[in-house]
Amino acid sequence: MFEPDSALPEPISPEAPRPFVDLVQEFSQFGQSSTQVSEGEIPYLINEFWTAGQRQAHSIHEVSYRACFKPQLPEFFITRLTKAGDAVYDPFMGRGTTPVQAALLGRRPIGNDINPLSVLFTRPRLEPPAVTEVARRLDQIKWDEGEIDQPDLLAFYSTRTLRHIGALRKWLIERAPLTGTPDPVDDWIRMVAINRLSGHSPGFFSVYTLPPNQAVSAQSQRRINERRGQTPPDRDVKALILKKTASLLSDGPMASHPPSLLTTGTAQSTPAIASGSVQLVVTSPPFLDIVQYAEDNWLRSWFAGIDVTSVAIAHHRTEVGWQHMVRDTLTELARVVQPGGHVAFEVGEVRNGKVLLERLVWDAAEGLPFDRLFVMVNQQEFTKTANCWGVKNNAKGTNTNRIVVLQRNERGTPGVPAQRERR
Repeated sequence: MFEPDSALPEPISPEAPRPFVDLVQEFSQFGQSSTQVSEGEIPYLINEFWTAGQRQAHSIHEVSYRACFKPQLPEFFITRLTKAGDAVYDPFMGRGTTPVQAALLGRRPIGNDINPLSVLFTRPRLEPPAVTEVARRLDQIKWDEGEIDQPDLLAFYSTRTLRHIGALRKWLIERAPLTGTPDPVDDWIRMVAINRLSGHSPGFFSVYTLPPNQAVSAQSQRRINERRGQTPPDRDVKALILKKTASLLSDGPMASHPPSLLTTGTAQSTPAIASGSVQLVVTSPPFLDIVQYAEDNWLRSWFAGIDVTSVAIAHHRTEVGWQHMVRDTLTELARVVQPGGHVAFEVGEVRNGKVLLERLVWDAAEGLPFDRLFVMVNQQEFTKTANCWGVKNNAKGTNTNRIVVLQRNERGTPGVPAQRERR
């Protein structure tokens, strides 16, 4: 049973905007209302707002990408803060969880990421083809005419499998270029193939290796093979793509939704997104240099024809540098979010709870045309509030998300920060 520390709770300021505050404060779907805690000037609302099992996520979400949140997180905000047709945006979309969930709920999906793989993961799932279309297209590929131009990859694949991967890669690079609008069936096949390149079960093209969201080097894979006494087996690339396609579409088709907008670039400059056009942002930025995105995705980038060295993914090694990135991102979000719209900015625990990123986000928003509402803590196993992700101490917490919730106010011109004296 959750037993809040009696020394901690303080009332939320009555001057805070009320409707969403009330909803979160009074939330009791899983048996209890939220606990309120103030840590300095930051109000926290702590509860079990969603769980992985409260509503099974749609099967189309099941693609692997490192450091991504569960679909239940954006669903919580989308269903409560938007209506059908509203634009929902993620400036760090990763595998596309927020845009895909927005589309499933009939909203307009908007997404951006500096990594071009993100569009390749997201775009096909917003307009998926039928399984029969995928099967017909795969029958057209001349699988046995593939060549091996990267012999180091034989650490992962048998000779026959690598030839088939080579044939598919050549087909896609010729027919589904990275720029422009590719054929949706080819686009889908590439997305599925990228997701099957490496993994730790027979459902992947490779021999046993690390989970699919983190590719090791060929040299490291040879060591894994030697240690496990394994040899890459032949895999049926075509059959595995069809099997994964059927799995992704097993919960039914994508819902009808407005046209999407997906861009590749920095979150701090998104000129393709019109000012005041977004009702809700749900996002989670990279965290303080703890994930090596380029290194993890080298194999996927090779298959897609992306020069991984050209992808300028920033690694913020200091709190100051990370906070500057957040400030610049929030400045751009102040431009694209319409007055009254919201930003849900999720952050994770780093350095065993010694760095509380939500406080850096909270401070970064000061002076911008946002009202800082509160920090939500979604806590899936209740413990004492004092142990909840560093609230009142820096003890390591339970399985939680922490989300800074902001509301765009009427102050200032979109994109031009309101100036006010810092306390």
